[in-house]
Amino acid sequence: MKEKCNQPGKDNIILIGMPGAGKSTLGIVLAKILNYNFVDADLVIQNQCDKTLQKLLDACGPDGFIEMENQVLSDMEFERTVVATGGSAVYSDKAMRHLSSIGRVVYLKISFEQLRDRLCDFQDRGVVLRNGISMSLRELYDERLPLYEMYADVTVDVNDLSITAAARKVASALQ
Repeated sequence: MKEKCNQPGKDNIILIGMPGAGKSTLGIVLAKILNYNFVDADLVIQNQCDKTLQKLLDACGPDGFIEMENQVLSDMEFERTVVATGGSAVYSDKAMRHLSSIGRVVYLKISFEQLRDRLCDFQDRGVVLRNGISMSLRELYDERLPLYEMYADVTVDVNDLSITAAARKVASALQ
């Protein structure tokens, strides 16, 4: 567990991490533990555009999707809410600065080995691959890891933990 800051007045919790790290599922459990609301940013994007993430990626391409995600994330305003971002949120500095201004950013860290075991075919999951479909999971992991670490206020290792145990570990790290 690594903590960068504990700033008062930022009462939202922003979850970042690789696809498959458990942001959405853990976020629901964490919100219940903390008596917070829960928002899945991917679902907000899908609802606003009336398309699945994969259809949006197919229509807009990676750069267009990142631009759209940036706009949606930059406009978010909540109080006492756990927000599960998409794994690609860290590609937008503007969005991440905004999210950092309204909450504490928690990086759900998972090893490459566990990620590989969780994601059978990540290319059908609506995952943004900036270098195209030829990008491997390893390349995606290596590209995003420094971004997650850079934006995180708190890093929580969720390897080998059940969703509930991981949510409790995050709640404990935030106290």
